[in-house]
Amino acid sequence: MDSKRRAFPRFHFVAQNDLLDILSNGNAPTKIMIHMPKIFQAIDTLELQERGEDRPYAVNIISSVGKETLEFSEPLKLERKVENYLQDVIDRMRLSIKTIAADSLKRFAKKTKRDWLEDDPAQVSLLVNLVNWVKNVESAFESKQMTKAFDDQVLLLTDLIKMVQGELTTGMRQKIMCMITMDAHSRDIIE
Repeated sequence: MDSKRRAFPRFHFVAQNDLLDILSNGNAPTKIMIHMPKIFQAIDTLELQERGEDRPYAVNIISSVGKETLEFSEPLKLERKVENYLQDVIDRMRLSIKTIAADSLKRFAKKTKRDWLEDDPAQVSLLVNLVNWVKNVESAFESKQMTKAFDDQVLLLTDLIKMVQGELTTGMRQKIMCMITMDAHSRDIIE
């Protein structure tokens, strides 16, 4: 089992009995989905799609926080040994988040913040929000308008606070609450 842990370091965080179950059922990815939260923080399971082949394809990641879904940029066939296809899941997850974030950056300027927030997984929304904040602060430095940047940040923060006072899904409320925390820190930095 030590060689398996060296091959896939996340196995170090999995209990011995769970790891034995994962390794013994590695050829049947549907059977190891119950262990996903032990392998990946905040991931409940992968949505698998059978295509009449011996191994299923992973098409989505289902989060354990707010039941959020991250769609893979393209389906991933779970083949080879379990430690290999779990590494493939990490690689596909990174690629998918990168793709979604690049698209989200483009949409950020074209939509209202509320509409934009509904489009993407929380991780992407928080990242893109912070990227936009950095752009705004750099622009304020260049134009020597930090007071305006501060006022704009307070306005954005106020809008987020108004959003959480209304009807929201649990996942959306949690996403906005995280953004409020980050934007409050951003406001304080500008100040």
